[in-house]
Amino acid sequence: MAIEASPSTMFSPWPDRLRHSAIILLAAGLALAALVFFGELSPVRAGIVFVCIAGAALVPWRLHDVVTARDEALAANPVEAPAVRAIIAGIPDPAVLLDRAGRVIHLNAAAAQLAPALRKNELAQFALRSPEIITALRESIATTEPRRATYLDHVPVDRWMELMITPVPVPTAFGGTDTCMLMTFHDQTPLRRVEEMRADFVANASHELRTPLAALSGFIDTLQGPAKDDAKARERFLGIMHAQATRMARLIDDLLSLSRVELSAHVRPDTLVDILPIIRQVGDGLEPLANERNVRIEMALPETPVSIAGDREELLRLFENLIENALKYGASGGKVDVSLTTESTSEGVPEIRVAVRDYGPGIAPEHLPRLTERFYRVDVGDSRAQGGTGLGLSLVKHILNRHRGRLLIESVPKNGATFTAAFPQVKTPPAPPVSAAS
Repeated sequence: MAIEASPSTMFSPWPDRLRHSAIILLAAGLALAALVFFGELSPVRAGIVFVCIAGAALVPWRLHDVVTARDEALAANPVEAPAVRAIIAGIPDPAVLLDRAGRVIHLNAAAAQLAPALRKNELAQFALRSPEIITALRESIATTEPRRATYLDHVPVDRWMELMITPVPVPTAFGGTDTCMLMTFHDQTPLRRVEEMRADFVANASHELRTPLAALSGFIDTLQGPAKDDAKARERFLGIMHAQATRMARLIDDLLSLSRVELSAHVRPDTLVDILPIIRQVGDGLEPLANERNVRIEMALPETPVSIAGDREELLRLFENLIENALKYGASGGKVDVSLTTESTSEGVPEIRVAVRDYGPGIAPEHLPRLTERFYRVDVGDSRAQGGTGLGLSLVKHILNRHRGRLLIESVPKNGATFTAAFPQVKTPPAPPVSAAS
């Protein structure tokens, strides 16, 4: 409701003022009467003093507060209104509203998560240090024209972001117009991932499928020609062709799995998963392979559940690759150890570590840095003979990156190798206190 300093509102509170000032007027009247009675003050002067005191007591001093409140209401910035704050908070993408100087007026929760250094009433340039952002923001402020910028955010994982800066004219308290800057961020990572996935898949598939396809084509020509009536050669060639077809199927499966993981690498899983049943399920599934290689799988796992934020299917693939590699390439050791421990990093951050150790020939130090590269093999012939595609550890690395974990590799030639998947420990909220029964 508007406040108007009209005569009706000015004099309407006078009865209330008279009632509140009665004690003051009574005390002043008694004091002045006493002074007149004792001859200290003439009646005329006493009357003048009483009129002054009464006027001071009855003057509507609250009019000053009304004018001040009205001036403050007019001087308030309309952009600070709760409605504007609610609109910015309701934008699904990260959004920040700035004044002409680049100070933050409002930001939503998505923007606070994207750039935790953003603070209200502080310059956005100090929190958004990307050169592309700063350049676009300065140009938009200087010209009051829209600007667009694309940049790569490396923390915590690589994300391609598109920034749009839109000047927004807003009314001022005194009838004028000012300009604010609305910054909105759009995540372009899924589109970029799809493009890269398509290009990588075509390149990798064409490269790795060339050899088995050439072998299949050669054997088919042989079976249709010289070995057409040779039953022994036909059986041998069909066995080789089956192995090559199986290898191609595994290769396609690994490439598709790797592409899916890379596509969602920027999205961290948020579902709590108990990894102990997953590890035991993988061990049981690989028991036939272990028996075939005369290797025993020994597990040292805790009895209580161990939960992490993860994707169950991806974790199955991760542990399957690690244990299967140990069974294939460390079979000469006769044993594979799988253990789970909780340790802290050098920075004191607790981790859940699942270690897979074999007792095979080990890996030379010069190969360790490149083991997670696509199609990298320590021994190409042995890897292909074992049915490997060269993508297993690369897939393990990408799954761990998506889970914000890391892969630790330790190996000494002739003394086996240890591959450790380290996951960040889930912060569980403290249990509520249990009150004693009365």
